[in-house]
Amino acid sequence: MIKNLVLILFLCVWPFAVKAQTDENPVVWEQQVNKISETEYDLVMKANIMDGWHVYSQFTSENGSLPSEFTYNGNGTVYELIGGTNESETIVEYSDIFEVDETYFKDNAIFTQRIKLKDTVVNEIVVDLFFQVCKEVCIPMDKQFVFRLDGSTAEAKKVTVDDRSLALSKELRLDLTNKELLVKGQENITAGTNIWVIFGLGFLGGLIALLTPCVFPMIPLTVSFFTKQTKKKSKGIINALLYGFFIVLIYFLLSLPFHLFDSVDSQILNSIATNVWLNLLFFIIFIFFAFSFFGYYELTLPSSWANKMDAASSKVGGVLGIFFMAVTLAIVSFSCTGPILGGLLGGTTLAEGEIATNLTAGMTGFGVALALPFGLFALFPAWLNSLPKSGGWMTTVKVVLGFLEIGLALKFLSNADLVGHWGILKREIFLGIWILLGVAMTLYLFGLYKFPHDAPVKKLSLGRKFTGVVSLVFTMYLVLGIVKVIPLKLLSGFPPPEFYSIFEQESDCPLGIDCFKDFESGLAYAKEVNKPILLDFTGWACVNCRKMEENVWSDGEIYPLLKNEFVLISLYTDDRKELPESEKFNFQFESGRVKKINNIAQKWGTFQEVNFNSISQPYYVLLSPDLEVLNTAIQNTDIPTYKNWLLEGLGNAK
Repeated sequence: MIKNLVLILFLCVWPFAVKAQTDENPVVWEQQVNKISETEYDLVMKANIMDGWHVYSQFTSENGSLPSEFTYNGNGTVYELIGGTNESETIVEYSDIFEVDETYFKDNAIFTQRIKLKDTVVNEIVVDLFFQVCKEVCIPMDKQFVFRLDGSTAEAKKVTVDDRSLALSKELRLDLTNKELLVKGQENITAGTNIWVIFGLGFLGGLIALLTPCVFPMIPLTVSFFTKQTKKKSKGIINALLYGFFIVLIYFLLSLPFHLFDSVDSQILNSIATNVWLNLLFFIIFIFFAFSFFGYYELTLPSSWANKMDAASSKVGGVLGIFFMAVTLAIVSFSCTGPILGGLLGGTTLAEGEIATNLTAGMTGFGVALALPFGLFALFPAWLNSLPKSGGWMTTVKVVLGFLEIGLALKFLSNADLVGHWGILKREIFLGIWILLGVAMTLYLFGLYKFPHDAPVKKLSLGRKFTGVVSLVFTMYLVLGIVKVIPLKLLSGFPPPEFYSIFEQESDCPLGIDCFKDFESGLAYAKEVNKPILLDFTGWACVNCRKMEENVWSDGEIYPLLKNEFVLISLYTDDRKELPESEKFNFQFESGRVKKINNIAQKWGTFQEVNFNSISQPYYVLLSPDLEVLNTAIQNTDIPTYKNWLLEGLGNAK
């Protein structure tokens, strides 16, 4: 039963993982032809497998993962195979999932097939290969080899690294001293706390989803179904708990494909999250979600999906039937949960740490919240009587969520504007639109107008009045902030930075501090004035970078240190501005991997990765003008910790 369940879960994840396109494939193939005689040839296919990944043998157990399969086109007509396809050395390991010995390759694999020609005029042999490359999950892939018996091949042209690129690659690497401090610092730079925050936000999103018309009415119906369909009460409770577990599992599995991108290229998810056009797409999607919450149309997945899952649950019964019931709930409730999940996906791209890990934490939290009432009410069925009745209040919840979706949509438009340097959505314009949204939501909550699916408001409930007052207070807070009566520290990181203003600013650096946005020029100035360097890896769309600048850097004791004692070098790892042609090059990693450096983000993102073994922002490093590391690296933190970190580094410099 467990084996069948794993296979079903794999099939659920497979469509999301197939053909994942990244900057570099986890398997790179080479091929060659060895001539044995006038009619006999050896076809050799070699796989170079990225560290941590593996490819399965042709002869792995049929009851386990999928084996590699070769198809020799033309076999039996223009040539014939001599024996089977030979393999290089393999690894045999027991699989706890499939309960069989599996045979696979790590690092590299070599397949050799000898053929004998029937027609000596033939010069081209085509071989198709289907295989799986696996890490946390498996990606099914296809590869076609075209062998030309005269020795030539039809391989794609490889990216070359000329002397100029090698020289520029070398310049991008720093000769740091005292680098062991960075290694020590990595122990303190964890996303543990952040993961729990993301989990909590996902959990909150799930609780909100419970209050929507797509989910709330399902709770008593589903719990009653489980507790009344079985003769034994304990059996019904176990089934309800299992149903809840499968809900959590489904949302957890939906996040797994994103780890494929993160494992193949450490910067790809950051690149996706700060991509101008993807942020614009998010903006459009969130506006689309918002108007569905306003009642102008309804978002649904194809009804055939829900019908098939429902039929499967009735047909197979037992544990698998409960699993399909959970899948049915996920599909049927999509019109309400989809926009909330979209907000969760968007929110994880704005948080520090690894995006894929954040997404898994958030999706799991969402699933736990969604599953919790099914388990609790199964254990304590009397609680069902205390549930409020379905009604117009759920429509109000959806409308409020619609306003929140528009507010979040503006953040993605702002990201695109900042990264693209368009100058459209300046700070004051952004806050002005939020104020208009706040006014509109306040007027709606007090019943001054309604949306298409709203019933006439006869009497305002206490909850609606309370939410209206909260909306009014928040709107007044924004008004006081936009006229600079009070600082908007509660919103640090969401609006554009203060220097991105419709009014002319003295500096485009944080808080008006003089800064360099190029490492070479900043280093030269630090040597000239003999001051230590604060290396600030940041981003235009980095929420936590803005929080640090507006809440920590602005502190009365920290600001003078940054302004007077350090040379600030801010390197933007999401800046898509193209480099001049003379500065573009192909960077070669020590592994031999080649990456094109065409814009500012690629340059400083690679610079951070190869020198400091980090890809997150904000990320702060203290260096002397002679490139000595002065303290451990640090990230998002509080005022006392950051102040002590600066003073300790300053003391080491002196």
